[in-house]
Amino acid sequence: SGLRVVDTPCGRIGTLLCWENYMPLARYALYAQNIDIHVAPTWDCGDPWSASMSHIACEGGCWVLSCATALNASDIPADFPERDTLFPDEGWINPGDAIVVKPFGGVVAGPLHREKTLLISEIDLEVARRARKSLDVTGHYGRPDLFELKIDRRHRPPVVFDDR
Repeated sequence: SGLRVVDTPCGRIGTLLCWENYMPLARYALYAQNIDIHVAPTWDCGDPWSASMSHIACEGGCWVLSCATALNASDIPADFPERDTLFPDEGWINPGDAIVVKPFGGVVAGPLHREKTLLISEIDLEVARRARKSLDVTGHYGRPDLFELKIDRRHRPPVVFDDR
């Protein structure tokens, strides 16, 4: 929790889930930690999602790996409660569209549309690091003279009752 990018042998990795990827301040928090690889697991799909992944790669100077859900009606067990009501049509419920995008945009693998397979791609972390030297939205283009983002990582209870 806390929008943390972690150091791994594969580079600095961070993630936002599904539509969290549309939250610019959450993305900015990851960019400020020099993210190399942005992982975006999602239910979303289609051209708008792929365009968003390209935008994140450009904006953050990072590789973007979007692992999407490819789900066919035949994947739902026959004894699933209300299966026929919830999924009346055979075929694809969600086409997936997993994609790999390089820094500054440009799709290098995918999108996998209506396919259930692994999306494999080689990435070069130096490409991300060079991209951030050119456009660093939290560094030389960050405008700290005008903007400040504060992230409070303290643990809090899910509900606070105040009877004042």
